[in-house]
Amino acid sequence: MLDKKPAPELKKHPLFGELEKALFDLHRIAGKMRKEREKNGAIGFETDEVRFRLDEDGVPVEAYVKERKDAHLLIEDFMLLANKEVALYMHPPLKPKKGDTESPQNQEGREIPFIFRVHDLPDMSKITEFARFAAEMGHAMKVDTPKQIAESFNNLMVAARKDDRLKILEPLAIRTMAKAVYSSDNIGHYGLGFTHYSHFTSPIRRYSDVLAHRILEQNLDGRTYRVDKAKLEEQCKHISSQEKKAADAERESIKYKQAEFLKKHVGDVFEGIVSGIIDRGFFVELPDSRSEGLVEFRYLEDTYTIDPGNLSATGRRYKKQIRMGDRVNVRVVSVDLNRRQIEMDLA
Repeated sequence: MLDKKPAPELKKHPLFGELEKALFDLHRIAGKMRKEREKNGAIGFETDEVRFRLDEDGVPVEAYVKERKDAHLLIEDFMLLANKEVALYMHPPLKPKKGDTESPQNQEGREIPFIFRVHDLPDMSKITEFARFAAEMGHAMKVDTPKQIAESFNNLMVAARKDDRLKILEPLAIRTMAKAVYSSDNIGHYGLGFTHYSHFTSPIRRYSDVLAHRILEQNLDGRTYRVDKAKLEEQCKHISSQEKKAADAERESIKYKQAEFLKKHVGDVFEGIVSGIIDRGFFVELPDSRSEGLVEFRYLEDTYTIDPGNLSATGRRYKKQIRMGDRVNVRVVSVDLNRRQIEMDLA
């Protein structure tokens, strides 16, 4: 019989109590900053991040949604603060007081070209159409002003936590928004509710941060150095374009791994949520992996007519109705890895 040794006691660092207090103070401050941003019109979109556990050959054996913990939010809140403060330093919004030399721009009152992360106001035609769509699903929204839009989106996020049917509206809501881009012209960041914002905190994965670091370093300690704004704007457009390509590639890679994961589950039955309706059929999203497959109408026992707005489809003979947000049991029929397409039928 093996002897079971007692687990060694964890030795607390002499500064443990002090560090613990500092951490909880940061947590409290982060929460206040979050509430302040929301009060100023920030939109709290929370997109699910799909992760995979792979075997030795790189094939996914598990797909899951990454959990966002308080520690993640704390780091994110202070990163946002750093990004905002750097942008404010390089582009102060008000005329300086006499003797104020905090920013190099204050010395001459002339603009120092800088790289900003900007987010324009939403397209009102898209917002109006989305609000109509949400109303038909039972969630009313006020979208007459930019502030009302932000409040309505935040209310939708809260409602979606209690009603799974509304979760399908979140990705649609994000698509109605303008895309955040890089620019040398500061128009503010609507989604965050910031008048000034830059990307300063992640040089390992973003070249925009490297540019921000270089320009900032050249304008510290009372120095004033101006890069060519036209050239900087060209760089901003190039980085924005490359960012879109990277996001598209990442999205396609996730779809591939989702399809690869379900390829081993052909014939298995899952419960999912109707996430979209088109002429050919309806899409069903599986909650754990966020994989999405198509159930074609031609394989069902009835002929379906799509109702206005693509919110539901009704069978002509049996009058069975399939609605956006409905929970259904589906069977994985086939998977095409090259096309990253998953075919399902009703179980």
